Amino acid sequence: MADPHGFLNNRERITQKRRPVPVRLMDFKEVYEAQEKGVLKAQAGRCMDCGVPFCHQGCPLGNLIPEWNDLTWRDKGQDAIERLHSTNNFPEFTGRLCPAPCESACVLGINQPAVTIKQVEVSIIDEAFNQDWVHPLPPTRLTGKTVAVVGSGPAGLAAAQQLTRTGHTVVVYERAERIGGLLRYGIPDFKLEKESVDRRVVQMEAEGTRFRTGVEVGRDIGWQDLRRRVDAVIVCTGATVPRDLPIPGRELAGVHFAMDYLVQANKKVAAETFGTGEAGLIDARGKHVVILGGGDTGADCLGTAHRQVAASVTTLAIGQQPPRERSAHHPWPMFPNLFEVASAHEEGGERTYLASTVEFLGDNGVLSGLKIAETEYRDGARVPKAGTERIIPADLVLLSLGFTGPESEQLVQQITVSLDSRSNIDRDGYYMTQCEGVFAAGDAGRGQSLIVWAIAEGRACGAAVDKYLMGETFLPAPVSPSDSAISV
Repeated sequence: MADPHGFLNNRERITQKRRPVPVRLMDFKEVYEAQEKGVLKAQAGRCMDCGVPFCHQGCPLGNLIPEWNDLTWRDKGQDAIERLHSTNNFPEFTGRLCPAPCESACVLGINQPAVTIKQVEVSIIDEAFNQDWVHPLPPTRLTGKTVAVVGSGPAGLAAAQQLTRTGHTVVVYERAERIGGLLRYGIPDFKLEKESVDRRVVQMEAEGTRFRTGVEVGRDIGWQDLRRRVDAVIVCTGATVPRDLPIPGRELAGVHFAMDYLVQANKKVAAETFGTGEAGLIDARGKHVVILGGGDTGADCLGTAHRQVAASVTTLAIGQQPPRERSAHHPWPMFPNLFEVASAHEEGGERTYLASTVEFLGDNGVLSGLKIAETEYRDGARVPKAGTERIIPADLVLLSLGFTGPESEQLVQQITVSLDSRSNIDRDGYYMTQCEGVFAAGDAGRGQSLIVWAIAEGRACGAAVDKYLMGETFLPAPVSPSDSAISV
């Protein structure tokens, strides 16, 4: 195990430092600084190597957390990355973006601050890349089977890498200009610089995975035609249909979905074109920005608006402010709903809870303000409280209200695929849809969830496809579609 006295001698939880706010607002580079090696080893040494490591239960990937904590404490970086890669294809993504349900399940967290698992994870993979310990792993033989993966987010990339390394010929189709899905276009660079995505694409190409960008399956090539060309298809298109807010004034110029804003902002940072020209650019500069929704996507919009030098940014959440500590409804080792201060919240802006948006207000078709009211709970529903209405200024409103499911219209029209009661792609216990040889993984089948679930489902779906093609598989399958989702 790691230091047997570590959790006794180092009771303080020390996380990565963030760059000073005035400095980081001047660019889109990642917020966090690398942690000093001695501090990192001491934090890894706090791991108790529990008889029953509940962190495994908290992690959908089944990461061998106590083992690579021990190896980090012993300064065995190469062994640590091998152990980490055995369960996680992309620890640089989860180490930066995952909300770390493993830490919520940490046994030490019962009466002390939990081990900084996520921080140790990202340090392992960053050192591995810096030391050139990450190499392509091409297959030793080819099976002659072909697989098409539609969508290049974390689920699609994980499934593609697993199947390529097994010997299948895998082609990943992506409708955008570049590979990565929402990793590239939905996550701002201050949380994930895109070099992390690019170097994985280079690795996967060297292993034999083929990428086809600018191809929208369903339009450029039909789903039925694609199915005829290959032995199996995996749908990893994500849950990208945004939840709308159909209230008076919704049609006003200046009201946008959050993801439309983030995609444009990310493309601009990457010097990519986005088709609308400068006149169609959604820019927060000099504007009073209001973000509806208090989740991670809302925080991404908040940080982006700060960097675009907005005049003000206000985040409105319809519900109550979450507690700062575990409630009785979320006992250990469950993943609790807690009030968190993300890096973007440190940078400014106002956060308001129990705020219901009643109407978008405008002049000559252009947004100028919002009418809001206090939220009250009536018969289990959240409704505006009469007599509490007030108006706040707003030049730009970003709807960050979650997603309702995948874009499925063409899919269900072109092949025999059905949707479940939540508008996600229906699949059996082995990720297969009603259409023989067509599988679904990640948010497309699960609904909006965490990146760690997307990678876990991509790996498990890869194992299911391998078994379908070959009759057996030696690939790990960490989760099944029946496992309960942790939504965000």
